[in-house]
Amino acid sequence: MKPVKIGILGLGTVGGGVVNVLQRNASEIARRAGRGIQVTHASVRNLSKKRLCSTAGIVLSERPMDVVNNSDLEIVVELIGGTTRARELVLKAIANGKHVVTANKALIALHGNEIFEEAQKQGVIVAFEAAVAGGIPIIKAIREGLSGNRINWLAGIINGTTNFILTEMREKGREFNDVLKEAQALGYAEADPTFDVEGIDAAHKLTILTAIAFGVPLNFDAAYTEGITKIDREDVQYAEQFGYRIKHLGFARCSSKGVEIRVHPTLIPQSRLIANVNGVMNAVVVNGDAVGSTLFYGAGAGSEPTASSVVSDLVDVVRSLTVDPENRVPHLAFQPDAIHQKSKFLAIEEIETGFYLRMKANDQTGVLAKIATILSEAGISIDAVSQKPPMVENAKQNTIAILTHRVQEQQMNLAIKRIENLPEIIGKLTRIRVENLI
Repeated sequence: MKPVKIGILGLGTVGGGVVNVLQRNASEIARRAGRGIQVTHASVRNLSKKRLCSTAGIVLSERPMDVVNNSDLEIVVELIGGTTRARELVLKAIANGKHVVTANKALIALHGNEIFEEAQKQGVIVAFEAAVAGGIPIIKAIREGLSGNRINWLAGIINGTTNFILTEMREKGREFNDVLKEAQALGYAEADPTFDVEGIDAAHKLTILTAIAFGVPLNFDAAYTEGITKIDREDVQYAEQFGYRIKHLGFARCSSKGVEIRVHPTLIPQSRLIANVNGVMNAVVVNGDAVGSTLFYGAGAGSEPTASSVVSDLVDVVRSLTVDPENRVPHLAFQPDAIHQKSKFLAIEEIETGFYLRMKANDQTGVLAKIATILSEAGISIDAVSQKPPMVENAKQNTIAILTHRVQEQQMNLAIKRIENLPEIIGKLTRIRVENLI
């Protein structure tokens, strides 16, 4: 059979990796897909720029729409990023009857409902494995491998930049700003690192995972998002003392109360495998009622790890070209008419977690007793306490760190307000949520 011709929008880091993998593993891919996959056209920003891949046999254009409108192409791979131009190009490709593969998590998280609806009308596939966790095949694992399970919850380290920063702070005792500068120098973080360190990138990915895990619409606006910029080296040290590690975690749970979707720094017991995922690596734990907890680990970014997921989507699309559209794997795991469109998404005040609290207090008797009384009156049970004496002789302040058992966030908010109003407490306290992941 003739090879399937594809066009790529963007020949940057990932696009170059896709071409390299397709060319290097052409024979193996054809054996798996049943047909060869050939890149014949690509759009680039600058025709004269040096590429990571060979462009022999590929027609290059600076106009992406030329690729989208090419009648010889059956599949368009979108790798330009962003949401405005990418949305326009993807919707046009779908309208032209072309299948689409994308690594664009923001596009899927923000516009996926619209895109999948149009794809269903046209009978084409939109595949997006590379949009979450780079080379880890987590989309297929949840959508297909775990399809016999009711997913209870999932938790993921799904941003390598924040994981690198927290790892360096723990292993080397470094400060946040110092590690961030190194992450930028190494290319792990952008010049403007906001999307990474404030949790927006992770929230895009978690939005996608939540939809395919629980059969709910993509709803990025429902995601609670908190970054790591307020994490102090002292918090990392206290976490270790209590037997925990701080990770920037994406967490989603479905219960009778509704759907939780939240990204924030989290204390995780050191004994959990995911707590030992370090550097720029990613990992996702998925808990199903039949299988229990499963861990998926690997490179969350990079040219060829991400290309691995893009190419796996291309193979899936080629395998499905002759399959009746009604019998293909649904985009969001559940049949379109079975997605719970009116699902309740919980506000952060409604969720329950344990909490780590750290505060500065005047070094005098009775302070801890007052804090314990406030927590008790709020129905909050204390799990552990650490109180550091002043580091300098005759100093008048000490540090108190507390771990609590699980409690609803709105109860904790009221207690924190009362604690901060105590005359012995200095400034605002630090609060980090705790998940035991069991």
